[in-house]
Amino acid sequence: MRIGKYNYIQQLRLHNEKALMYVIDEYGGLLMSVIRKHLFGLPERQEECFDDVLLKIWQNISEFDEKKNTFKNWAAAIAKYRAIDYLRSYRREPATVDIADAVIVREDCALTGMIEEELSRETEKMLACLKPPDRELFLKLYVKEQSVEEISRETGMKKEVIYNRLSRGKEKIRRQYGSKARVPVSLDAQKHMQN
Repeated sequence: MRIGKYNYIQQLRLHNEKALMYVIDEYGGLLMSVIRKHLFGLPERQEECFDDVLLKIWQNISEFDEKKNTFKNWAAAIAKYRAIDYLRSYRREPATVDIADAVIVREDCALTGMIEEELSRETEKMLACLKPPDRELFLKLYVKEQSVEEISRETGMKKEVIYNRLSRGKEKIRRQYGSKARVPVSLDAQKHMQN
């Protein structure tokens, strides 16, 4: 069967590998440019991220809804959020450097600064739709990594109120950025949702 622009999504849903090759041919350049935009300082991670994006497309094609979005935008959003995930994981990796490589430490610090700045811009953009008190809650929990108990003691709010505000905020972010927006869930919040 010949794969083309009219049947590649259907064939992807049937897990036809030729359809994935079509996606690479048609959208590979776009996906790589999105990845490079976010991982410009990590060229060694770009190919790995690209492969991961293709895997996510392959695994989650059943969630794609052509009535809500174009495949191109959906795939680009996956590329963007995977690249941001790669930036976060790079930021958390411990850096070990030999004394002979001391010059690299300065460059690495500069790179880390650029990565943190990019993540900060993305976070601010995503949280802009929230009211300032809710934005502050998200920053305390997800950026400063405070526990819900700490936030409760600090603000005087009950934990249930905090969870409700976080839940409403996540829903608002999802409405603003579509259902594919990845809103983090802390371990405390996960435990609370399970109970």
